[in-house]
Amino acid sequence: MSSKKCFGCGVLLQNENMLQEGYVLNLEDDLCQRCFRMKNYGEYQMVTKSNEEYLNIMRSVGETKDLVLYVTDLLNIEKDLLEIRKILSNKMILVLNKKDVLPKSVKDEKLIAYFENMNIHFEDIIVISVAKNYNIDKLMKIVKQNQTSKNVYVVGHTNAGKSTLINKLIKNYSENTQELTISPLPSTTLNTVSIVLNDYLTLIDTPGLVDSKSLVNYALPELLKKLSPKKEIKPRTYQLRKNQSILIEDILRIDYKEGEKNSFTLYISNELKTKRFLNPRHKDLKELSKTTYEMKYGEDIVVNGLGFIKIVNQGTVDIYLDKNIESFVRKSLI
Repeated sequence: MSSKKCFGCGVLLQNENMLQEGYVLNLEDDLCQRCFRMKNYGEYQMVTKSNEEYLNIMRSVGETKDLVLYVTDLLNIEKDLLEIRKILSNKMILVLNKKDVLPKSVKDEKLIAYFENMNIHFEDIIVISVAKNYNIDKLMKIVKQNQTSKNVYVVGHTNAGKSTLINKLIKNYSENTQELTISPLPSTTLNTVSIVLNDYLTLIDTPGLVDSKSLVNYALPELLKKLSPKKEIKPRTYQLRKNQSILIEDILRIDYKEGEKNSFTLYISNELKTKRFLNPRHKDLKELSKTTYEMKYGEDIVVNGLGFIKIVNQGTVDIYLDKNIESFVRKSLI
């Protein structure tokens, strides 16, 4: 094994065991075989690492006191943003990514206010879209204002768009030709990867914190491609009465068990198929694990890795979902 790291995922390169991560045919190569095949052939190979390995990397970031960009996916905001704050006391900017997949009617100011009301300290909060190059210049200005050294770490959960953001910053602001490997799979980045953007800024990509309760970890490749929206979501609203249901693919069943006529709006990828049932007799997905929620006015049900369902009025809702996938209720984001 050499001391050279893969430019794409950050793992140490080696030419001894083709079954282990970091394998290359030639130690002079810049990309491991896994990254090479993802980049050139679209072949995805899952690598599973424990969160403890990632947490150790996060703890080492905390010791630096460098500025941290915490990137999160607006469609799949993690349940507890405080978790990263318990590990990192660094100056931190919250980067709300993938604005382009939310309806254009959703204003940045409303999203920022939502997170400010959580009373978690960030130096700043910014809404961006890497895909649309939206607010990227503004983000760079905020970074310059808050840097404590040349190094700026980029952290977040898997699939939040960290590596894609860094690739955009390289393209926009650097003559560096290095490019990080990106894919719809979790755990694409396996170790820290440093990219010198210019004389005053080095970005350090970190492995995404793995959310073991996310649908992304259990979806087959065909479904995985559908889960991540490629363009603006067209929310689907269903008016449900008691004992009516909604099905989303073979992933989720929503039963409205008790309450007055209610509005259910789905914020999920346009490619996912949905169906409404007007009577309670169908048996679809009944074998999945059931969770009952007593919904209050203006709350979302979030399904980890899928998106969220906004429910306007109070009522009793049963959802059927794989037992390994997490769901939770929060105050409505939109």
